[in-house]
Amino acid sequence: MTAVQERRAAQPIASETDYDTLAARFRPLFADIAEGVVERERDHVLPYEQIDALKKAGFGAVRVPRSHGGSGASIPQLFRLLVELSAADSNITQALRGHFAFVEDRLVAADGPERDTWLRRFADGQLVGNAWTEIGDVPLGEANTKVSPVPGEAHFFANGTKYYSTGSIFADWIDLYSQRTDTGAFVIAAVEARQPAVTHSDDWNGFGQQTTGSGTSTYENAIVQPENIFDFSTRFKYQTAFYQLFHLATLAGIARAATDAIARRVAARTRTFSHGNAPTYAQDAQIQQVVGEVSAAAHAAEAIALHAAEPAQWAYEAAFTGSPDEEKSANIAAEIASAQGQISATALVVPATAKIFDALGASGVSRDWDLDRFWRNARTVASHNPVVFKAKVVGDYEINGTEPVYVWAIGTAPTAEGDKA
Repeated sequence: MTAVQERRAAQPIASETDYDTLAARFRPLFADIAEGVVERERDHVLPYEQIDALKKAGFGAVRVPRSHGGSGASIPQLFRLLVELSAADSNITQALRGHFAFVEDRLVAADGPERDTWLRRFADGQLVGNAWTEIGDVPLGEANTKVSPVPGEAHFFANGTKYYSTGSIFADWIDLYSQRTDTGAFVIAAVEARQPAVTHSDDWNGFGQQTTGSGTSTYENAIVQPENIFDFSTRFKYQTAFYQLFHLATLAGIARAATDAIARRVAARTRTFSHGNAPTYAQDAQIQQVVGEVSAAAHAAEAIALHAAEPAQWAYEAAFTGSPDEEKSANIAAEIASAQGQISATALVVPATAKIFDALGASGVSRDWDLDRFWRNARTVASHNPVVFKAKVVGDYEINGTEPVYVWAIGTAPTAEGDKA
């Protein structure tokens, strides 16, 4: 048996399960989640109870191999499931984005006791939040958050402030992007989220995704064990594509939910207009056309999301082949497909979620119905990674064969003189 075969044998591939059986476990929870989504959005109530119910049901371990207590789902199956969750409450999908990325990283990590410990934690229901982005005066490609060894102690201290700390307010652990002070290496520090040295704030002020808990997190001598510090250079290579697939699934779920909501409102409407086209609103051909166009956008967005997830599964499996050429090809395919998906899904879903108001008139803007949440959330999701840059990446690849950038950063850029812009 070759070294590659031994690694594959030691790390069972999460590649496929029966989707209907998998989804049936969670659909009752999705229905409960959808039941209170309008009130949570309108009153800014964070979905602690809903995420806790998903934890207890094993939702966070759907990608963990069955041999390690999970469901063994493939990446396309995960995102198919996330489309369903997003239709119930798209904010919860966003809140769990960092968790599934950290799970993915541990899935492709070297086999051994440390990896098994993390897979067991996921199977036990533990969740991981995300804290990477810093605002203010941070140089492009740098990190102000530092991880330092503590003299005379076995552990490290983490210090810094992160914004967009998606899901951390609900999590047991935090995936903290930082820099070691002793070696200068960029690392991921897995920080226990509930220690006193970690503070979470629900201060995200965007007009959409208001209940994702994506606010500020601060670390003041937060304890990090050395075995929970991972060199960033070892991070799973298809991570950017994987993160983007969450936005595609979220957009698809939003469009599906918007279709259902507008169809119900039109069907239930008893009033019509004197200059309409039918004696009942539900029979008006122009109103039917609007609903049909929104439905078609939702259908296409879901197909795009699921199709874009397929190369990511190839990238995951290629990580175990021992072939750098195959892994590179798979990672390129995953990145390009996710970028193409973002371009297309954004162009479909953002206009579609605004179009639903054409079918209802003034009553459609009632705060009681909160139909604007579909557009607000879709527009916010589509703004996280500027779509113009994704179009440029795809165009450069198609024209020049330029390999896409897999990891990018945001910060203040240097000028030609070496000063900050």
